[in-house]
Amino acid sequence: MKTARAIRQAYETRLAPLELNLSQASLLGFLNDSGPLTQTQIAGSLGLGRAATGSIVDALERRGLVERRPNPRDRRVWLVAATPAGAELAEPVLEIDRALRGDLRAGITRRERQLLAELLVRLQSNLSGILDDEIG
Repeated sequence: MKTARAIRQAYETRLAPLELNLSQASLLGFLNDSGPLTQTQIAGSLGLGRAATGSIVDALERRGLVERRPNPRDRRVWLVAATPAGAELAEPVLEIDRALRGDLRAGITRRERQLLAELLVRLQSNLSGILDDEIG
């Protein structure tokens, strides 16, 4: 948990000049890559709750970085899309992410990173099972 908090803090510090937090930057970058999506789709893809996603979208919308659009397939829900200003801001977010990932990987071999990824996937699978048992 200490490592996860430290990684988050490193991102928050580097994103501060853009006036974005990690959740906002993640959502903006995801939308810029994926195109318009519903809040439910965004929440599921980013592992966020729908209410939290709505709050992040609201904050980005106030800044003119995302917009809600009518969904031509379902008039009951809106699509969220990056605006041109949001797409422009997504570029420095990507640069910050690339640079920080490089810094985090310093001294760690490719094989070690692959092993870590495999272990984290197994850990996530175990967590999903635990949560399913406890919730279900």
